[in-house]
Amino acid sequence: MAPRNVALVGIGKIAVDQHVPAIAASADWHLAATVSRQGSVPGVPAYTDLAAMLEAHPEVETVSLCLPPVPRFAYAEAALLAGRHVMLEKPPGATLAEVHELAALAAEQGVTLYTTWHSRMAHAVAAAKAWLADKAVIEAHITWREDVRKWHPGQDWVFEPGGMGVFDPGSNALSILTHILPQPVHLTAATLTFPENRQTPIAADLTFSGNVTADFDWRQTGPQTWDIAVETDRGPLVLRMGGNVLELHGKPVAGEASIMGEYPALYARMAELVAAGQSEVDLAPMVHVADALTLGRRIVTDPFHF
Repeated sequence: MAPRNVALVGIGKIAVDQHVPAIAASADWHLAATVSRQGSVPGVPAYTDLAAMLEAHPEVETVSLCLPPVPRFAYAEAALLAGRHVMLEKPPGATLAEVHELAALAAEQGVTLYTTWHSRMAHAVAAAKAWLADKAVIEAHITWREDVRKWHPGQDWVFEPGGMGVFDPGSNALSILTHILPQPVHLTAATLTFPENRQTPIAADLTFSGNVTADFDWRQTGPQTWDIAVETDRGPLVLRMGGNVLELHGKPVAGEASIMGEYPALYARMAELVAAGQSEVDLAPMVHVADALTLGRRIVTDPFHF
């Protein structure tokens, strides 16, 4: 079967680093157009206006949105109203309500909506989920610490309302947690640390039901830490490297350190959903973020500058 045509909207760091290579390597997809205020992809028709691209490219059946969360809704709504399938970079929106609205619109239009969570596609996540399926979880702890200057250099939008701050990477951890635990948990308390000159938190300590806790921090330099440790009635499990390495009873048993497989897997899943005429909308990680911002106790720290 010929590859499906996809347009990529928002040609920034994540699009260039992950989406463009994933599409190029896929037999399912052909990058037919881009939409961006400044960015472009060599050899691909480029537009600065979504409506103009949609009109010029009726053959584009799928739109993949890599914009920041706040402006994304209007683009997703326009693409769905034009009868195109839509793939959303994580987090899928700035609010829960707007994603519910998009899901209803996709159903009305008879097209696919896919809320992607790339960390769920990390190499060892499926193995961790399978191992935990018949275990009783005694406690679990997430340590998710990275350097915002490395992953979002100069991107002030992450500290603006809707940018989610440390929950931008933290939602990756929550997407794994909500996927692998055999029983759901809910947030019971949170402490959020805000730079005095910023609107979103740079660190968070979270407490959930079921003896589950999390430590998110965007100020770590040097080696980055993306670990989820789970103690069960039949021993410990640890996911390291953002879900790419699985340790059982203290020994590595599955996965590899590379993180290059996540986005190809997302596009493969999108191809499956489109072919099946289905949508996949999972807001569980985002519910925890919203609850943290509702329950969180605020601490103010030093100003942050890129």
